[in-house]
Amino acid sequence: MEAVSLLLETLLFRVPPRAVDGEHSAGWRRLGIIAADASMEEPYRRLCLFAAQPVTVLVLGESGTGKEAVARAVHSLSARVSRAFIAVNVAAIPGPLLESELFGHVRGAFTGADRDRRGLIEDANGGTIFFDEIGDLAVPLQAKLLRALQEGEIRRVGETRSRPVDVRIVSATARDLSREVEAGRFREDLYYRLHVAVIPLPPLRRRGRDVFLLARHFLDRYAGEYARGQLQFAPETLAAIGGHGWPGNVRELQNAVAQAAALAAPDGLLRADMLPDPIRRHRAAPADGVDYRSRVNAHRR
Repeated sequence: MEAVSLLLETLLFRVPPRAVDGEHSAGWRRLGIIAADASMEEPYRRLCLFAAQPVTVLVLGESGTGKEAVARAVHSLSARVSRAFIAVNVAAIPGPLLESELFGHVRGAFTGADRDRRGLIEDANGGTIFFDEIGDLAVPLQAKLLRALQEGEIRRVGETRSRPVDVRIVSATARDLSREVEAGRFREDLYYRLHVAVIPLPPLRRRGRDVFLLARHFLDRYAGEYARGQLQFAPETLAAIGGHGWPGNVRELQNAVAQAAALAAPDGLLRADMLPDPIRRHRAAPADGVDYRSRVNAHRR
């Protein structure tokens, strides 16, 4: 079944069976990231170039494309690798709490502040802090972040003196920040401070055979986690995976494989009807106008 799956993947994308181990593919693999398609070569080149320099990095891409994984890779290849890496999702923390969470506070700064507390930026001192969904940061906090970038110092909530910090900032967003600037929702000066070393990530639908490599990676992971033994994709399951557009990108694919692995038959075969409904029903035609199921059926004949 492994040989059949590999042959079907090769047929669907018309690439040599093992022609996925280019320099960028091996480099991504060393960082714990599955990426073999040519569309991921330029992001890898930029990652290696920027990680070695003390520059502010901005990772761009749709939700679910792996922006935090790339941010962690930037840190792991930098001179700060032995220091802290702290990730914070700006959109996940309510606005009134975010300032204290990022910058800390002093005792008595607000109701319930019964002691001094460091913020996440101070916790990351000497290392890297990653701001996910930076486009959601409120304008007043954008000014405080700008000061940290320009002056290398912060002030805790309720404090009058500044504290020096040495922290590398990596940010990510799915938004078009230039449009946010035009709309008055994002400071132009902060935009230029963040938009220095940019790593754009392609959506999964533009990563060719990577969808199969990732699917197999997740399948092996969940086979182990669920103690299911060896699991394999049925041919029609591969066709469904290849035909779906993956609007949720890698995160959606991981969820789909996790669901299918939990439903796998005793023989270890994952049929298409074990995938989430939108995936098993969707069939996207490739550029040559031949759908993936037709390719699979033609090969089987």
